[in-house]
Amino acid sequence: MNLISIDPATGNEIKAYPKYAPIEVAYILDQASQAQKNWCNSDLDLRISCLEQIAGTLRDRAKEYAKLMAREMGKPLSQGLGEIEKCAWLCEYYAENTESFLDDRVVDISGQKSLISIQPIGLVLGIMPWNFPFWQVFRFAIPTITAGNSGILKHASNVQGCAAAIEKCFIDSGFPENIFRNLVIPGTEVADVIKNPLIAAITLTGSTPAGKSVAETAGSVLKKTVLELGGSDPYVVLDDADLTVATDACITGRTLNAGQSCIGAKRIIVHESIYDLFLTQLEEKLSTKIMGDPLDEVDMGPMVSASARDEIHGQVERTIESGADLRLGGQMPDGPGFYYPITLLANVTPGMAAFDEEIFGPIFSVIKAKDQAEALLLANQTEFGLGAAVFTKDKSKGEEIAKKHLDAGLCFVNDFVKSDPRLPFGGIKQSGYGRELSSFGMMEFVNIKTVVVKD
Repeated sequence: MNLISIDPATGNEIKAYPKYAPIEVAYILDQASQAQKNWCNSDLDLRISCLEQIAGTLRDRAKEYAKLMAREMGKPLSQGLGEIEKCAWLCEYYAENTESFLDDRVVDISGQKSLISIQPIGLVLGIMPWNFPFWQVFRFAIPTITAGNSGILKHASNVQGCAAAIEKCFIDSGFPENIFRNLVIPGTEVADVIKNPLIAAITLTGSTPAGKSVAETAGSVLKKTVLELGGSDPYVVLDDADLTVATDACITGRTLNAGQSCIGAKRIIVHESIYDLFLTQLEEKLSTKIMGDPLDEVDMGPMVSASARDEIHGQVERTIESGADLRLGGQMPDGPGFYYPITLLANVTPGMAAFDEEIFGPIFSVIKAKDQAEALLLANQTEFGLGAAVFTKDKSKGEEIAKKHLDAGLCFVNDFVKSDPRLPFGGIKQSGYGRELSSFGMMEFVNIKTVVVKD
């Protein structure tokens, strides 16, 4: 069996990757375990030096990696270059902060010496998606490995070129062999890897059904999981919002990666007093966006696959049949590749596919709210809880809403939702649990050990 990489801009096969046999997977895990036993006792200065080197390697190969992403999953070159730079920034962030994150923490209890020591736990399996094929991997692997663990990657089947490039990037940047390894296996064989005694914990970024499956398997062998799953992020535009700021943020938050993002602006909820004006400005700006070959200077490339395109087109059609107004797009284009145009749906309401379901594509679903209270009610009317945004000129009001009234793990005021190495990333409800990035992300896969010495 092979894992096949398909160019979504043409529909043509790029390369077939023979899957690893179970005996080869077992050997890789054993080698990674042996390497980790040495790595966890290595000097922290060595690990930090490796982080600095890999940041440089990423920047040196940025164009190569951006082109690879464009070919394997359709990301425009400019966005791919931005993704690689973000990975380099992540490495530098942990190079600067890991020492303080991993320092022993002394706790004063009378008559005894006590401290909290941060220790690695072993091999951490990362089950990663195709939509940000470098960033998703680095944001799990860098804090995990820097803490003294080994990182084992099971990447999406269609981005095995990216997976191989990442594995080589670690080796070429001075990390010991087998500290980071990629497993070329299909999703159907992941359960056996999770159950392998050498795997200490699992992190997954993907769909909610996939998260439930991984959690169930990991739970059966009592292994920790971190799950970053789907989202149906609400963007609440209040009556006092700056419409230029709001429309620009919504566009960036939805067209990035052709809308194939867990934190995309999926439900735009607008106060009725500015609803028509907002729609007009949004439609005007969207009509100028260019869709095309991701190797060219375009705003948006193709969808990742024919099945992904068919799925969102079906969701659009069902939403229109339920009474929504089609203002832009919504038609399957002719020609090669898996392109789908920016689509604007107005007067979307609860009960429609574009409100109730996560749409993983460039679909703008605009909902009318009679007042702030209804807008917030609609925002939280979802099983997901990953990101949310609110737009208002009253920053204190926006902060209050973000802190206390939006049910999500990441809440932004007057900006689109995004990840940042310095801030914890993750969701609630059906969007998963646990956190990535910042000190919180590093603490997910360590043993927070209490040490007490009687005086």
